[in-house]
Amino acid sequence: MSTLALLVALLLVVVVVLLAASAAYVVHRHPSWGQPLGAAFGAAAVMATLVGAILAR
Repeated sequence: MSTLALLVALLLVVVVVLLAASAAYVVHRHPSWGQPLGAAFGAAAVMATLVGAILAR
């Protein structure tokens, strides 16, 4: 794998972790919205689906 591909993969991982953590924080601040861990996994699943669709093209 080239260095550029590794850097892009690292950036993607950082963005997914940031998105999942922010979703968990928002749900933690508003408990009536659901469970924070479920929101984090949901956000990560949505990102994984989007990345999979983009890579499949």
